[in-house]
Amino acid sequence: MASLPHPAHHLLETLDGFRVEVSATRQRADIVLARPPFNIISMRQREQLRLVFEALDEHPDVRVIVLRAEGEHFSSGGDIRGFLDASPEHVSKLAWNIAAPARCSKPVIAANRGFCFGVGFEISLACDFRLVTDTTRYALPEQKLGQIPGSGGSARLQKMVGITRTKDIVMRSRRIAGQQAYEWGVATECVADAELEAATDRLVDELRVFSPLAQRTAKKLLNDTEDSTLAVSIELEGHCYSRLRSSDDFREGVEAFHGKRAPTFTGK
Repeated sequence: MASLPHPAHHLLETLDGFRVEVSATRQRADIVLARPPFNIISMRQREQLRLVFEALDEHPDVRVIVLRAEGEHFSSGGDIRGFLDASPEHVSKLAWNIAAPARCSKPVIAANRGFCFGVGFEISLACDFRLVTDTTRYALPEQKLGQIPGSGGSARLQKMVGITRTKDIVMRSRRIAGQQAYEWGVATECVADAELEAATDRLVDELRVFSPLAQRTAKKLLNDTEDSTLAVSIELEGHCYSRLRSSDDFREGVEAFHGKRAPTFTGK
């Protein structure tokens, strides 16, 4: 049978504005925005980020993915000129590309310091955990350009903080400090700026000791039931629980508990 190369693989030959670091010993992959000082995210980069998340989702040595950036700012947003040059078809894919962290079955952590504006905020909202510092400023400033957020930002934010706070942020282009984001439930943890890397390391090490199968199941269940009724959510939770009941990891977890030892999970 003839080989069937992915038509988008050529897009990863030269990464635009970011790099990928994989540590097999720590079971961790870092996607590092590397266009300081503001780490502006180009149109091409958005598609590349999606493909990288998809590739890392299949990587056998990766348990946890970290999205972080070089320098004092995570990202001031997208390449504004790129919006005028891009075709309508390309622009219509923006939200799909930026939702890649949410679709990824593995835990994804966003480490946000400094400016986290526009698409920088939107891709962080698509991650499972957001770590912020006292320098972090979240914003969706598209109103200043005569636009609205186009990569899922206002929709995801409204699910987290409600319509009143979302209108305040989107319609006034308000900046939200890291501590306030934590208090509102947007950020998972707020730490001193110098502690961001250490906090990220701690969370990675915490997450990677759990069963990969149980974590994939939990993430998918929570994502799939976000808009469900309580009854439907409980029903789906029961089905997921039942499937995990017959897994090797669950048996290992129970035996380790009774044997007073640390479990060794295999993801099966």
